[in-house]
Amino acid sequence: MSHVVTLNAGSSSLKFSLFTLHKDDPVAICTGAVDRIGSPEATIAAKTSDGRVLGGDGVGPIADHVAAMNRVLDLLTQWFPKAEIVAVGHRIVHGGPDHDRPIQLTPDSLRALEDLAPFAPLHQPYNLQGVRAAIERFPQAVQVACFDTAFHRHHPWVNDTFALPTEYYDMGVRRYGFHGLSYEYIADHLAKTAPLLHGGRVIVAHLGNGASMCGLIHGRSVGSSMGFTALDGLPMGTRCGQLDPGVVLYLMQQKGMTADEITELLYCKSGLLGLSGLSNDMRTLEQADTGAARRAISYFNFRARRELGALAAVLGGLDAVVFTGGIGENSALVRERVCVNMGWLGIELDHDANTEHARIISTPLSRVQVMVIPTNEELVIARAAARFVYPHMYEALLDKAAARTG
Repeated sequence: MSHVVTLNAGSSSLKFSLFTLHKDDPVAICTGAVDRIGSPEATIAAKTSDGRVLGGDGVGPIADHVAAMNRVLDLLTQWFPKAEIVAVGHRIVHGGPDHDRPIQLTPDSLRALEDLAPFAPLHQPYNLQGVRAAIERFPQAVQVACFDTAFHRHHPWVNDTFALPTEYYDMGVRRYGFHGLSYEYIADHLAKTAPLLHGGRVIVAHLGNGASMCGLIHGRSVGSSMGFTALDGLPMGTRCGQLDPGVVLYLMQQKGMTADEITELLYCKSGLLGLSGLSNDMRTLEQADTGAARRAISYFNFRARRELGALAAVLGGLDAVVFTGGIGENSALVRERVCVNMGWLGIELDHDANTEHARIISTPLSRVQVMVIPTNEELVIARAAARFVYPHMYEALLDKAAARTG
């Protein structure tokens, strides 16, 4: 039976899966993650679909994403020596202005994607390193790129542009939006499980080490908190989020900081880490309960509330809010503080359901339904890869993807 490997590199993690290609939909037989890459506390954990544990905690230091990629591919080969890998699907953060759907990777397309690395320096290089590692390990497999920016490529112009001279827009300086694979999964999930909500106005809060929010109408993105790069919008684990561009000018002109120093500051030393002086991990901050940790969490929640209100205005109203991502799925504290006193927007939180991490955490009388839905970017990637290998077998999935992109 044919199999697909998916590789999903985040800023400090690597998620991986092995899928069997069944007739109706790819089925995961193994899922796992390398967490806290670059930290002495790095871990690898994986399990099969029947719950069998294949990896364990306490791995120790994993220096970088290259080491993590090679370790994962070694383990998959050991765990499933008979697997026939026909395709490898890759999450590629930035696809630029031209890619609104997945592509099969070629040497030329790889070179073009390398040119986009300055737009996503915490992700794009690692994504492409994963491609090269997979090509070396599985040279006969189809390599498929799935872009985080593709889901947002049909934004209205006013949500896509900056108030700069138009030639900059033409050269690619525009709002791209990210986390598109996660939003695509949530949109498809709602279409199957809550079609009335899917047809309405939904804000999805993808909250994790990377964080953003997206406004959907009929399952299509019309607004996103992220912009030209994955720096914009909400504060994140180590990224600053929204920032007055005058701050960058000040740091350059008055403090003499170089572009590399500012890049390091904004991407790697800011966000929850910079505010708390302790950690970029929300779990650590909630447990620490220091003054600085509480302030960092409060700022994160404040910005999320502000973006929620802004996107509700973009949508012209609100029917549902979906929390997803590592923080969105697991932090009852963050969900509560984002939703508290939001009755004016139609949100009424059920505190017991929220504490229990229920799927629906709003009260029955809430005008806006608030949900917690675990995202599954790997399934979105596997579906895309499967379409390239067996287009007739997955014709229905292909039709759905075409409908989304218009």
